[in-house]
Amino acid sequence: MTVPDHNADEQIVWQGKYITAKTRGRWEYVGRARNIRAAVILAVEDGHILLVEQFRVPLGRNCLELPAGLIGDGDDIAGEDDLSAAGRELEEETGYRADILEDCGQFYSSPGMVSESFTLVRARGLTKVGEGGAVSKVKTSPCTALPWRIWARLSQPSETKVAGSMSACFWH
Repeated sequence: MTVPDHNADEQIVWQGKYITAKTRGRWEYVGRARNIRAAVILAVEDGHILLVEQFRVPLGRNCLELPAGLIGDGDDIAGEDDLSAAGRELEEETGYRADILEDCGQFYSSPGMVSESFTLVRARGLTKVGEGGAVSKVKTSPCTALPWRIWARLSQPSETKVAGSMSACFWH
């Protein structure tokens, strides 16, 4: 199968600190600047999944999300590996530390318009070690432990939207 524009040169249209807008032939898409990647954490304990709620500027509303964050995005953590980043982000956002962090593979959230990948990390053996809710300068709501059986209700209309990375929960 031949895909139109697959051999076209990639052009950078604009680049900021974290995002790069690109074109390749007729395709327009965005990616992370400086090859920054993300870790998404699926933290499940006693039949509950840990979630955080954050206001997301592009949507103009709160999102209920799996804990997640960028890997090696700061000068003080350049070269950080995926599992270390996942452990750091889990603790920062939820206040929980995991005994076991398992790399479940690399995934793409919206490959038709975003080239960014994320590493899905499963966290087990959770221990509450802090308050959580602090993501650098972005404040998250306190961590929520949601029973699996409540999952179906999240598809109902609400002021809080469920983020796309939550589809990783169905992998569990």
